[in-house]
Amino acid sequence: MSITKTAMITVCGRPNVGKSSLTNTLVGEKIAIVSNKAQTTRNRIYGVVNREDTQYILLDTPGLHRPKSALGDYMVKVVTASLSDVDCALLLVEPIPHVGGPEKALIQRIREEKIPCILCINKIDTVEPAALLPVIAAYSEAWDGFDAVIPISAHTGGGLDELMEELKKYAAEGPQLFPDGQTSDQPERAVCGELLREKLLLCLDKEIPHGTAVEIEKFSERDTGVVDVGAVIYCEKASHKGIIIGKQGAMLKKISSLARHDMEKFMGTKIYLETWVKVKENWRDNVNYVRSLGYREE
Repeated sequence: MSITKTAMITVCGRPNVGKSSLTNTLVGEKIAIVSNKAQTTRNRIYGVVNREDTQYILLDTPGLHRPKSALGDYMVKVVTASLSDVDCALLLVEPIPHVGGPEKALIQRIREEKIPCILCINKIDTVEPAALLPVIAAYSEAWDGFDAVIPISAHTGGGLDELMEELKKYAAEGPQLFPDGQTSDQPERAVCGELLREKLLLCLDKEIPHGTAVEIEKFSERDTGVVDVGAVIYCEKASHKGIIIGKQGAMLKKISSLARHDMEKFMGTKIYLETWVKVKENWRDNVNYVRSLGYREE
């Protein structure tokens, strides 16, 4: 069936509520990195879902938080900018009967932009069904303007058919924006860089992974189809560099191996990955450097 309609949907919520997991599940492949640490997503990422005659473009945004650096400022601006010029917002929340500061700030922004909003209560696989009623009551009291309230589980897929059915209402006649088979607006080298950053978040403790950035310096394909990837991991302190490399290079080897496995799955070909670790002190506070790593406001 050919695509005759499109819908732009912003997925927003506090850090670690499941925005990237939901985007990945609906798209059907990993385009946004996922970890149990806050502020995993730094850029706005488009996920593309074609269903029947409609192309849904999901904007997966960084979680709304209080910024503590130039990078943090950038991330908050991305969230607020992505709530203009869309057809609908999905406010993703946890099944907790309390409306927190980040949720109140997003509801206020959605009201200012006058855009339709669906409340998605995620992680319903972690609570009893009866526990959802006070959650719905708390949010209905905070704002009576939600178009729909849909309990879902990005993890198990529960409620996602109902969600897609609801999203149909916001589709407008228009051309197909992304070609068949394209699942993201992120170039392959950017996705590979993000997959490496995900493994840093997975393998390293505390603040260290948040002080890291990945730059892909080399991305080329050989005649045999093998893709050569050269990546630099930047960190903020020499002591962090030692931790990332690990004893006899063991930690860097582990991180690189896990990343290479995911890159090969994403690219559908063999990857030859080389990684280096360099120190760049306080890079998160340097606006120009943050921009040079690709974190740009639209």
